[in-house]
Formats: sequence, C-alpha cells, structure tokens
Amino acid sequence: MGKATGFLEYQRADQKKRPVKERIKDWDELKIPHPEEELKIQGARCMNCGVPFCHGGILLAGMAAGCPVHNLIPEWNELVYQGRWEEAYKRLVRTNPFPEFTARVCPAPCEGSCTEGHIMEPVAINSLEYAIIEKAFEEGWVKVKKAKSTGKKIAVVGSGPSGLSAAYYLNSVGHQVTVYERADRAGGLLMYGIPSMKLQKDVVERRLTLLSESGIQFVMNTEIGKNFKAQRLIDEYDAVVLCGGATKARGIEVEGNDLKGIHYAVDFLKANTKSLLDSGLQDGAYISAKDKDVIIIGGGDTGTDCVGTSIRHGCKSVVQFEIMPKPPEHRQDVKNPWPEWPVKVKVDYGQEEAISLYGKDPRNYCLSTKRIVGNDKGEVTEVHTVEVIWDKNAQGRLVPKEITGSEKIWKADLVLLAMGFLGPEDQIPAELKLERDARSNIKAEYDVFETNVDKVFSAGDMRRGQSLVVWAIQEGKLAAKAVDKYLTGKSVIR
Repeated sequence: MGKATGFLEYQRADQKKRPVKERIKDWDELKIPHPEEELKIQGARCMNCGVPFCHGGILLAGMAAGCPVHNLIPEWNELVYQGRWEEAYKRLVRTNPFPEFTARVCPAPCEGSCTEGHIMEPVAINSLEYAIIEKAFEEGWVKVKKAKSTGKKIAVVGSGPSGLSAAYYLNSVGHQVTVYERADRAGGLLMYGIPSMKLQKDVVERRLTLLSESGIQFVMNTEIGKNFKAQRLIDEYDAVVLCGGATKARGIEVEGNDLKGIHYAVDFLKANTKSLLDSGLQDGAYISAKDKDVIIIGGGDTGTDCVGTSIRHGCKSVVQFEIMPKPPEHRQDVKNPWPEWPVKVKVDYGQEEAISLYGKDPRNYCLSTKRIVGNDKGEVTEVHTVEVIWDKNAQGRLVPKEITGSEKIWKADLVLLAMGFLGPEDQIPAELKLERDARSNIKAEYDVFETNVDKVFSAGDMRRGQSLVVWAIQEGKLAAKAVDKYLTGKSVIR
C-alpha cells in the first residue's frame, strides 16, 4: 500500500458540487474536481486489502457488490498517492474502456464493498477514477486504437454503453465494426437518457470522436427492425451484436392515465437534452416544467434526474411518489451485511436542490397512486393517492396494503412516470424469432451471449434487463470476446 497508516490518518473527502443557487441556472456539470494534493491523500486511504472486495463484481442479494468491470482499484489508488498518474491511467483502462462515463454516473458499488467502509467511510474511489481519466485526456495519454484488419465485419445495434463497449473491443482486435443507432446522435442512454449536468455531452462526443477515428463506423437515424430489416444485418455481416437496451417504459394502470400532461420520464429527459443540444432550448421542442406543479411517480436515478431537470426549467413545485418504504439512515448489518450494496437513504443532487428551494425533501414514501384527474380539456390537474404499509400475504411475500383514511389529493400540471422499464422493444425479436426469458429480455447465457439465431449475440440491458451503465460496459466487453472467439476460434480480449 502507498501509505501503511493512511486509512487511520486521513478522512474521506468527496468531490464537492457547485452551489445549488449557481448550478440550477445552467446545465453544466455538477462536480468540482479535487486539487491534486487532496487526491493523493484520498489514494493513501486505500488499505490494499489482501482480498480486495472493491473489484469483486458479483451479485449479492440481487445487487452489485464490487466493481462489475473488475477495476484494479488498489493498484491505481497507490499510483495516485505516489503521483504516478500515467501508470494509474494504464491500470484503469486495462479493465474499463470508458472511465469518464462510470466516474460520473456509476453509483460506485466498489465503494459499497470497500473493506475500510465496513468500519469507517469507504475510499473515495469514484473521485479518484474521475481524476485519473480527466488527467489522461489533458495530458494526451488517451490514444486512438487501431489493429491489423481481420477482414471480418460486425454490426452492433445500439450505441449505448454496451454497444460502444462491444464496438471498442471488437475494433481493438481488428474487426470492422459498424454501429447502428436510431437517434440522430450516437451514445444512446449516455447521450439522451442522462442529463447534461450529470454527464456533459461534450464528454460523450469526445469519446465518440476517438471511436470514429479508430475506424468504427456509426450509422445514425436507422432503426433496425423498422426502416432497416434485422435479417439484412445477418445477411451482410459475419456477426451481429444486439445492444438495443431495455427501452419499453413501464406505465401506470390507473384511471386518467391517458390525460394530457402525463409523460414517461425517458421522453421528458430525452426531449430536453435534444432541444438543449440543438438550440439551447430555444426551439421549444421539449416538455417544459416551467411554472408547473410537477409530480414524479417513481424514484431512483431517473426520478432524481426529473427533479433536477424540472427545477432548471423553473417549476412551481416538484414532489416524488415512491411506493416503497423510506430506506434506513444506515446499513442494517443483519439484513444488509457488508459487502452487499448498502441499502440506505441518500440525498442526491436533485433532492439537494429541491430542499434548498422548497425547504423539504420532495420524496414521499409508501404512497400509491389511485387515480389521475383532469379538466374538461383533458389536461391533468390532480393526482389522488393513498398511503400503504407493507405486510406479508398468505404466501409470505411482502405486499402493499392501503391505509384507510389516508387518501390525499395533489395538484398537478405535469406528471412524469419514472417507474422503470419492462424490457426490450419487440420489433427485432419478433422479426428474427429470438427466444426471450421470463422477463421478456433476449435469451442469451452470460459469458456466451449468443442467441438462438446463428451469428446473433446480445448484451447489456437488452439481455439482462434494466441495470447499471457499468454492467452494460462489462457485458459489451464479454460479448465482444464471445464474438471474437466465434469468428476466429479464440480471443485475446481480456
């Protein structure tokens, strides 16, 4: 370890965010980089454990424990402490092709499994990753990668994190890769699903430029299964990798769900980012929350992003409904032991902003939506809710039960549904007759990634269901390895 007593001497220091009153006036990045000396101190806190759970990348209790891409975290922590930044960068990209994305949007399951975090605050791994990759870009260490051509052609469908990862690794071993994307810009979720204040789009474009310069071709405005037959890809390419995501949004089955002013969160966020990039929101081609009472049904990162976006529009008020109970303030060691992901309440940037502006956390827990009411123009005006408690049914499963007399009416001009996703869309699976699992995802075994159709592979959310960006990157890498082995008999992708 870089400093044997570092974990005893130094306290954790997270990256600071720009002041709320400043940042809600723009769409610029939230975080402020650490000074270099502070980063060395944070690197010194790493204990260099004999068994480093931080890069385990396994599922415990259905949640990620440790880094899914198996980052060599203790190694680059020590190198940062020693000021050996270029070596730290080389260690970082041995396992993660896009650390500039994960450093900004990953919830850091590595930190949840940090040994030091078992008894103290975990190492600030996310902040160190951010610093390493940004210094690498500043110093010119991030280079275009090219390899001798194998003559094999591969189509990747979808340019989100799994598609870009698959393309990156397949290109790195010499295959000719073409990425098909239905949107007008590449990046998928990274471009249009995550707001600019969390992931600046010039950061995404910076990586896309490198991928293009390395030889990867991007074909935009092309929706496979609609205006371009999926079978044509099979006929024209040596292999096809489906990375279209789990983009079928979950709706809400209550009276009034068809009123004007009710939108899926993904549509709200995508339209905002596209308008922002196209015209700085001057074209009006987005769903505005300005001067509106906004209700967000659902939580998680998407709900938080809707809060932050609504505030930047200038909403009158914003509240969130979550049907689940409020998480505990601290990890419950019996029910949720280390190194599982710690299930505890956190105040993210959107909630911070709402608290600062309106004086309270926008989240309301154990709340079920009963119906949505509108006016004679068919516009939403109210959301009716009831409180619930979670109790075991006859089968021993926890289910929500309504509390009599707890009904409440909420004023609403805009309702955003942030309730997750049901799986991939149907066009490609239907055309190719792909087998699907019980959750409607494309059926392809992990570490194999091949579907029931010859030459066709699948990875990311399209295969595993809605998940983390870091899981999508790892799946793209492993799918690339499987395709490379399928085409050449072996693979050097590691």
